[in-house]
Amino acid sequence: MERQNISSGAPWEGTVGYSRAVRVGSWVVVAGTTAVDENGQTVCPGDPYGQTRYILQKIERALHEAGAELSSVVRTRLFVTNMADWQEIGRAHGEFFAAIRPAATMVEVSRLISPDLLVEIEVDAITQLRD
Repeated sequence: MERQNISSGAPWEGTVGYSRAVRVGSWVVVAGTTAVDENGQTVCPGDPYGQTRYILQKIERALHEAGAELSSVVRTRLFVTNMADWQEIGRAHGEFFAAIRPAATMVEVSRLISPDLLVEIEVDAITQLRD
């Protein structure tokens, strides 16, 4: 099957050796995504709800580039630095996925790559095979 790597253009993708998303056949996997903009700046510092919304918008763009939609998502994984923020993070997640209802996991981690980042999300999607 053909493999499609989708890049966000982040300079560290080549250094670390990863893609924002990968599509193989009908399977689309979006890598752990944080609230960092195209200039490397943290979006919505101190705001778990705002970071989650920003991340899910980034993920939606990556899915579209791979020929998928949010409705194709079958699993989300949320890594959070403070489980006490679960309601705000969950509220934002629900705004995107309430009707889709993918399998979801939320795990507290000791830290992310920057102390300003409160949430990291990855998703798996299955969409129609391409002709």
